[in-house]
Amino acid sequence: MPTSSASAERLRAGNRTTLSGYVAQHVGWSVHDGVATIVLNRPERKNPLTFDSYAELRDLFRQLVYASDVKAVVMHGAGDNFCSGGDVHDIIGPLIGLPMPELLMFTRMTGDLVKAMRHCPQPIVAAVDGVCAGAGAILAMAADVRFATTRSKLAFLFTRVGLAGCDMGACSILPRIIGQGRATELLLTGRSASGEEAHAWGFYNRLSEPDELVAHATRFAHDVASGPTFAHGVTKRMLHQEWNMSVDEAIEAEAQAQALCMATRDFERAYRAFAAKTRPQFEGD
Repeated sequence: MPTSSASAERLRAGNRTTLSGYVAQHVGWSVHDGVATIVLNRPERKNPLTFDSYAELRDLFRQLVYASDVKAVVMHGAGDNFCSGGDVHDIIGPLIGLPMPELLMFTRMTGDLVKAMRHCPQPIVAAVDGVCAGAGAILAMAADVRFATTRSKLAFLFTRVGLAGCDMGACSILPRIIGQGRATELLLTGRSASGEEAHAWGFYNRLSEPDELVAHATRFAHDVASGPTFAHGVTKRMLHQEWNMSVDEAIEAEAQAQALCMATRDFERAYRAFAAKTRPQFEGD
């Protein structure tokens, strides 16, 4: 991770890490009651990504695999927009004229961010307001749950800059969220979808008023964080892995996964709380 040990202040016990003290350099970062908040914080430019913010986000999500103090993640943009994509001057301009090996290094790095988001066990909630375009649309797509506003504008605009729509896993993930035909339309045309349209298509889970969006997303994340976090991580992993399984393979994989969850103390806590007619206090083990 691109930070000094002093700024990270990570406490290790085996492979377990705390990230509440991590000081981010290129995005906003905070942890409160088990919920981490990532803020894309360049509002004067509609929060575009740079080489540095791409890399920091990738490394941060990779570290979340080992984080013991983060149970869920909220990601939103500063100001009235989510993310306008890759910075035109800081990324797109420098890419012009680069040799193929270096171009491939960049596209693999951006794809690694999506892989890191999909493989971290914590559910990720994207709170989307205003512009959500290009790589910003990919970040929202790679999240597990998406809240938005009616004024949000979703656009996978890669074709508008002469690129294919198959960027950072879009041709694999987006059809599974909104269907093949709708994904094809957005990826071929690069057109903008309104908040209402994207919600009707199933891209967004809920619509909120702009001044309530982050609060609603954060409340949802806290509700998730209060649940059985080991089991939530298993659910997220199985949702991802079962894309490439037959039904029989999926049923067997889920049998094995559920047996693992039955061996946790959270499972026992839930039973004892039910018997005592109280609410279980899950601890993630």
